[in-house]
Amino acid sequence: MNFLKLLGFSPERHKVRTELVAGLTTFLTMSYILAVNPSILSATGMDKGAVFTATALASAIGTILIAFFAKLPFAQAPSMGINAFFAFTLVLGMGYSWEAALTAVFVEGIIFILLTAFNIREQIVRCIPKNLRFAISAGIGMFIAFIGLKNAGIIVANEATFVTLGKFTPTAILASLGIIVSAVLIVLKVRGALFYGIIICTLAGIPLGVTNLPDGFVPISTPQSLAPTFLKFDFAAIFNMDMMLTIFALVFMDIFNTIGTLIGAAANTEMMDENGNVKNVKAAMMADAVATSAGAMLGTSTVTTFVESASGIAEGGRTGLTSFTTAMLFLLALFFSPLFLLIPAAATTGALVLVGVFMLSAIQEIDLSDMSEALPSFITMITMVLTYNIAEGMALGLISYTLVKLLSGQYKQVSVTLYIVTALLILRYILQ
Repeated sequence: MNFLKLLGFSPERHKVRTELVAGLTTFLTMSYILAVNPSILSATGMDKGAVFTATALASAIGTILIAFFAKLPFAQAPSMGINAFFAFTLVLGMGYSWEAALTAVFVEGIIFILLTAFNIREQIVRCIPKNLRFAISAGIGMFIAFIGLKNAGIIVANEATFVTLGKFTPTAILASLGIIVSAVLIVLKVRGALFYGIIICTLAGIPLGVTNLPDGFVPISTPQSLAPTFLKFDFAAIFNMDMMLTIFALVFMDIFNTIGTLIGAAANTEMMDENGNVKNVKAAMMADAVATSAGAMLGTSTVTTFVESASGIAEGGRTGLTSFTTAMLFLLALFFSPLFLLIPAAATTGALVLVGVFMLSAIQEIDLSDMSEALPSFITMITMVLTYNIAEGMALGLISYTLVKLLSGQYKQVSVTLYIVTALLILRYILQ
C-alpha cells in the first residue's frame, strides 16, 4: 500500500483494477509507436533493432517518471511528428547525420529541463500566437499523413506535377487497406484500433509478399542491442545558426505538445485545480524533459506526453498506477522485438494517416474570420507539406504573422519575443 501511495493512489477514491485496465488501454492505443518509430528513424540509416529498444526504454523511463513524480495517468513515448521532423527534415532534408540529430535532441532535453526548473516555459508558450499553435498541430498532422502515403507508394514523384497518384502495387494496396481498416476500427470504438490495424495489415502482407516472414521465425527473443545508437553524439555539428534554430523549434514543439496533451486530457477531471491548471504539471514537464535527453542517449527522437493517454483516462485512470502499468508493458515489449520488427512500413501507413486526421482537428480552433490570423495559419500548414519540412512551415508562418500584423497597424498584438524570433528567422533566410 505504501508503494501505491507513492503513485498517488488512495484506496478510498481509486480502484486497483480500474487503474490497471486504464494502463493496459493506454498501452494498446499507443503501442503502434513501437512499430512506427523504428520504421521512420531507420530511414536515416539508424539500426532498426536498436531504435526499437531505445523507443521501448525511453517510453518506459518517461512514463515511470510521470507515475512517481507527477502521480498522473499519462504515458510518454517518442513524439509522432517530431520523429518525422528528425528523419525527413533534419537528416534527409537538411543533410545532418543522425548522430548530429540525436545531439540536437539531447541538447533540447537539457534546455527543456532548465526552462522547466526556472519556470521560463510559460514565456515561450506565450511567444507563439494561439492560432499558430493550432496551425502547427494541424500542419504536422498533414505532414505525417503525407509521409505515410509517400512511403507506401500511394503518392509518388512526377516531373510535370511534382506529385501524383502511384500505381496500385501490393505495397500500396496493403497500405490502403490499413487506412480503411484503422478508420473502421476507430469508428467502431475498438480500443487499440491503430495497433490492431497494424497487426491485421502485417498478417495480410504475408500472402501479398510485403511482409517477409523469415524461416524459423521466433516471436520472443532477448532485447535488441542498443550498441549501434547508444551515446552516438556529434556535438561538432550543432554550433551553427541553422542547428540553433532547429533546437529552438524542437523545444517549443515539445512544450506545446506536452502542455496541450496535459490540459486536453485532464479537462473536467479532479486532475485539474479550480483555476483550470493541471496538478503537478511542473513534475510532468520535468519528466518529459528528462526522458527526452535519456531517449537521445539511448538512440531515439524527442519523447513527449502522448495524447493517447486520454484513452486510459476515459477508462477511469486517475493516478500514477495507470502510467506505471503502461510503463511495465513497454518493458515487457522489449522481449517481443521480432514481432514488432517484422512489421513492414506499409502496415504503419494507416496509423500515420489516422494520427494526421486526429491532429487535423486543431483547425476548427483557428479564427479563420480574421485574415491576419488565417493567412499565417494557412501558410504554416501548407508549407510544412509542400516544403517537406516542419521547420520551414513554422518559420514562414511566424514571419508572415509578424509582417501582416505589423504592416496592418496591429503591431501591439505581436510580443517583443516574437519580433526577435522573426528577425532571427529572416536573417537565417538572408544568410542562406
